[in-house]
Amino acid sequence: MGITITDLNVIKAVLFDLDGVLVDATEWHYEALNKALGLFGYNIDRQRHLGFYNGLPTRVKLSHLTEEFGMPEALHDFIYEMKQQYTIDFIYKLCRPDFQKQLMFKYLKKSGIKIGVCSNSIHETLEMMLKKSDLFNDCDVIISNQDVEKSKPDPEMYLKGMEALGVSPDGTIIVEDSPHGIEAAKASGAHVCVVKGIHDVHLSLLEDYMTRL
Repeated sequence: MGITITDLNVIKAVLFDLDGVLVDATEWHYEALNKALGLFGYNIDRQRHLGFYNGLPTRVKLSHLTEEFGMPEALHDFIYEMKQQYTIDFIYKLCRPDFQKQLMFKYLKKSGIKIGVCSNSIHETLEMMLKKSDLFNDCDVIISNQDVEKSKPDPEMYLKGMEALGVSPDGTIIVEDSPHGIEAAKASGAHVCVVKGIHDVHLSLLEDYMTRL
């Protein structure tokens, strides 16, 4: 296995989504939000969450819930805070290092390829998950939904990541799994590597993808 010199001349950075790509947190966010919503008798169906809500910031999800089910806006702040606390509880209990992700990050760094993580999560949980996954120290930039004016599906997050790393879209691969994230990645102009979930994300995936560029 090896990223060739030719590849290095083309690809200068890889930007990763977090939930469902580097960390198996999609279910955590779903369970945490439903736990908070359940305090007031609301619930998001799993299929609806995966098909529409997955990958959106919590406050955007709450706005859509108000539109869909008439949930009072006055509940948003409390549900938001409870959801974040439940998410942190899940991270402490379940987030662990993944050898394949660690190997991938180390090899990219050794090869001179910059690494960024751009997530619709808030900064606290983004940083916490990366640290508990033992990936934080290899990141050259991390961007949360609190670092941009427009979260995914807007491309601002990815454009800001490329700007921070000093790379162009032509020299960047974005790894994404959710419809909203894929939309943002494509709109940024970068190469987009679409995955179904965390088990697809490993060094061989990136090597195979680079050979097809």
